Amino acid sequence: MDHSNHNNSSHNHQEHHRMMIRDFRKRFWIATGLSIPVLLLSPMIQSFLGLDWSFSAQPYFLFVFASFIFGYGGYPFLMGLVKEIRDKALGMMTLISIAITVAYTYSSAVVFGLPGKMFFWELATLIDLMLVGHWIEMRSVVGASKALEKLARLMPSEAHLIENGQIKDVSIDQLKKGDVILVKSFDKVPADGEIVEGESYINESMLTGESKPIKKNVGDQVIGGSVNGNSSLKIIIEKTGKEGYLQQVIGLVEEAQNKQSKTQHLADKAAKWLAYIALTSGVITLTVWWALGYDFVYALERMVTVMVISCPHALGLAIPLVVAISTALSAQNGILIRNRTAFENARNISAVVFDKTGTLTLGDFSVTRIVNIDQKYSEKEIILLAGALEQNSEHPIAQGILKKAEEWKLSLPTTSNFGAITGKGVTATVDGKNIKVVSPGYLKEQNISIPNNAYQNEVETVVFILLENALIGSIALADKIRPESKQAIDTLKKNGIKVMMATGDNERTAKAVSEELGLDKYFAQVLPHEKVEVVKQLQKQGEFVAMTGDGVNDAPALAEAGVGIAIGSGTDVAVETADIILVNSNPQDIAQLILFGKATYRKMTQNLIWATAYNALALPLAAGVLYPIGFTLSPALGAVLMSLSTIVVAINAQLLKKQVKAKL
Repeated sequence: MDHSNHNNSSHNHQEHHRMMIRDFRKRFWIATGLSIPVLLLSPMIQSFLGLDWSFSAQPYFLFVFASFIFGYGGYPFLMGLVKEIRDKALGMMTLISIAITVAYTYSSAVVFGLPGKMFFWELATLIDLMLVGHWIEMRSVVGASKALEKLARLMPSEAHLIENGQIKDVSIDQLKKGDVILVKSFDKVPADGEIVEGESYINESMLTGESKPIKKNVGDQVIGGSVNGNSSLKIIIEKTGKEGYLQQVIGLVEEAQNKQSKTQHLADKAAKWLAYIALTSGVITLTVWWALGYDFVYALERMVTVMVISCPHALGLAIPLVVAISTALSAQNGILIRNRTAFENARNISAVVFDKTGTLTLGDFSVTRIVNIDQKYSEKEIILLAGALEQNSEHPIAQGILKKAEEWKLSLPTTSNFGAITGKGVTATVDGKNIKVVSPGYLKEQNISIPNNAYQNEVETVVFILLENALIGSIALADKIRPESKQAIDTLKKNGIKVMMATGDNERTAKAVSEELGLDKYFAQVLPHEKVEVVKQLQKQGEFVAMTGDGVNDAPALAEAGVGIAIGSGTDVAVETADIILVNSNPQDIAQLILFGKATYRKMTQNLIWATAYNALALPLAAGVLYPIGFTLSPALGAVLMSLSTIVVAINAQLLKKQVKAKL
């Protein structure tokens, strides 16, 4: 499988994104620096400040500075105009370009003889504000996802190919169907295939969601990207390249992300209509004034005033300011926003699909109960004896027992005569006594009664400890449900949101977790493409779906869902694919996310209303609807209204802090 395309594409996109941020920042500071002399040399600003610095070459100095600002600072918007026209999708770039081009062209004509007023200072401040608005926005929203690169990294770069009895290391790109490879202990499996020699526990949790390593024998299938245990395996390759399981997951993620990237932002919609309004209003204004008998120069000035005023400074800051504030606030509350559109849409969530392992549960196979059947032995002594036998085992049950021993800081004794009881457990001698850690099946074989209190629920796996063939205790292990999960689900259901679970784990475990948490529905033993189908099916039923997970197997569904939410303690792939990341791995944050999303979207809408309300007032006045009673909006008064609109938007965005803190 060739990873280079994915890696290079992701790297190039990330680097391009960083370059654009640097470019906007550089253009903003240079354009702002050059705007200072433009402001100080503008007659209108001088009249505001009570200054008189006029001199004969003043217009030409203004022209030179403004030309550089227009060409250098306005370049991204002019290129954006070309792209929007080419794509037949007018938006913010079109609106900005119309305003700055009209202002620059008309003002330049005034410098070289056309009667009228110069709009150079409006041009400069408009470009400055739009540059800083785009800079803020791009810093707040992460660009391309690294998900595909992270997925590709799960695969090793080399494989141990067996040819004519010899082992040689080859690039996995050279593997062919039918090749036999050696997978050493703790190596990643290089490709999908079938075991032809050996047995081992394979950890597929990063790929399928199965919460514990699975024992694999001759004839069993293995997945490329999974991690082998401590036994070597020989595998015959069955799938390579695009046929492989992991490559199919990459394809699903890529497809879903490309589809989601086409979402159009709310501000672009407003800008699109304002662009139409600016062009229409300008033409109508010029035509009407000229038709009424006024000279062309006066009619042209009215048109220019209308078209410059039609692009309010506030619109360029209406969304970016809220984005910057909401991104910072959410981060302080453990919610990282990667996709602004998805965050805005969080208010629409009607169904949440949870992964189980690592999301609703801790993703950690650990001891839940210890029963000292023989009262002469304490719980710590039972763990001590079991841990002594399990300290050299890779089995997940062994790891859970050893973790409990480490937690209690127990010093494990050495063992001798260690041996495996095939399929039933292990045995060894500890301090001269025979100890066994065995399964319920072994007890049945030996006609040893299983105590009634050995099991409490279907989620638990129970092992028994025998001392000289006498039952002295049992240890129950399970993947614990997060303490916050129940409350999170109750909160979501109270808000009318359907709560479901899609897991790669087995039916019995999934059912037990679902019943304990009171879920509306669950889907067990689902593979990544099946999780995507679960999301798609809910969407067909009219649900706006949020998917929450932490593993590679969740990545395609996270990308497909209306809102993809990753548990921060999960895999890099899940985190990079998701739209929103919960840093604290707390499912309760999902309810807070929805409330936060509603507050943020409401604030964005309010700001857009404020920004466009300026147009509703200023455009007719600039066009001259009140001329019959002796009033027309001058550029000076238009500038005051423009500034007032910008101040209102900025203050309103800041109010989000208080509103969010009150709710979270």
